[in-house]
Amino acid sequence: MGRAAAIAYAREGADVAINYFPTEEPDAREVIALIQAEGRIAMAIPGDLRDEAFCQKLVASAVKGLGGLDIVVNNAGRQQSNDSILDISTKEFDWTMKTNVYAPFWIIKAALPHLRPGSVIIGTTSEQAYDPSPNLYDYAQTKAATMSYVKSLAKQLGPKGIRVNGVAPGPIWTALQVSGGTTQKKLKKFGGDTSLGRPGQPAELASIYVQLAANDASFTTGQIYGAAGGTGQP
Repeated sequence: MGRAAAIAYAREGADVAINYFPTEEPDAREVIALIQAEGRIAMAIPGDLRDEAFCQKLVASAVKGLGGLDIVVNNAGRQQSNDSILDISTKEFDWTMKTNVYAPFWIIKAALPHLRPGSVIIGTTSEQAYDPSPNLYDYAQTKAATMSYVKSLAKQLGPKGIRVNGVAPGPIWTALQVSGGTTQKKLKKFGGDTSLGRPGQPAELASIYVQLAANDASFTTGQIYGAAGGTGQP
C-alpha cells in the first residue's frame, strides 16, 4: 500500500521520500526507480520506525532532501494473527504498538514544525478499528488508536490550516497476510465475503491517498475514508 501511494503521488507531481527495513532494499529500489521515471525526486531512507531517534532522523532527512514537507503518510504496520491473547508475548505486543502507534506519534511530532498551512497528515487505519477480528487483538486496537488520533489531531491542527485524515482499508492483498497476518484457513477465502467477492489490491487505494492530500479536498479533515469492497465501516 505504501508503494502504491508513493508511486501515485509521484505521478501527480510530488517528490517522495520512503522508509523501509534494510532487508527490503530490492523492493525499495524498484519504487525509487518508478518515482524517478516520473521525473520526481525520490529518497530511500532505510531504518526501524520502532526507534524514536530514527523517526526524528527520518523526518529531518526527508525535509533536507525534498526541500520541505507538505504531506506525511503513516502507513507502516505490523499484523500477526493469534487465536488467543495468551499467545501474545509482551515483546510481540510491544513490537506491534511501537510500529503502529508510537512511530506515527514520533514522526508527526518531528514533522509538525516543518508543516505549513495547507499541509496534510494521513494515517492508515483499518476496518479492524470498527469491527475487530478475534485473532487480531493487538493489531485491531492499534487501528482504533489511529482512527482516534486522526480525529483528535484534526481538531488540534485545523486552526493551523493543517488537515488530518485517514484511510480504512478492508481486506487488501499485501505481504501482511502471507507473513502471519491471518490464518491459512482465512487466506483461502480472503476477501471473499466482500460485496465484490474478492480482496482489494494496493493500487486500488492509491488514488484515495492522493485525493485526501489534494487542494480540492481542502474542507476534508478528521475524516476516515473506507475502502473495503462494500463491507466494513466507515
